[in-house]
Amino acid sequence: MATSSSRQAGRKTATTRKRSTATRKPAASTTTSTQPKTPVEQAQQIAERVILVPVGASLLARDNIVSTVRGLATKYRTRTSFERELKRYERRGVTARNRFERQVRKARTRFERELRQRRTRVERTVKQNRRRLEREVVSVRRDLEKQSGVVGARFEKLVSDAQELLSSTV
Repeated sequence: MATSSSRQAGRKTATTRKRSTATRKPAASTTTSTQPKTPVEQAQQIAERVILVPVGASLLARDNIVSTVRGLATKYRTRTSFERELKRYERRGVTARNRFERQVRKARTRFERELRQRRTRVERTVKQNRRRLEREVVSVRRDLEKQSGVVGARFEKLVSDAQELLSSTV
């Protein structure tokens, strides 16, 4: 509850501040603004900018080039410092190569592991399907043998019945 009352008090003071600034008279204009007041001064400022911006940019570029050249000149001034820098570059290259080789080995290992897992999964599925098919074939063969036995018995019965009928009629 204490926080909501402090919020309300804060709102009241903000509202009061807004009213007091609205009723306050503006101070005397003693601005030190660099904004030009007349159109001629504005055109003059734009023309100055058109000239000064490229000049400033070219001076900054020159300073950067000079500092870079000085840095290189001091770095490669003597044979020993030049050789030291070459060794540094070589170490950096070796580090980059080793990192790349490690990444390639990791990727290869990961690929081979996934390939083995997939192969194992496929082999297991093929074995399961083969066993299931062999069981089905055995089951169908048994059913066919039973059915052929029943059909054969019925056929023999029909033949013997037909022979009896023929012999009784003749």
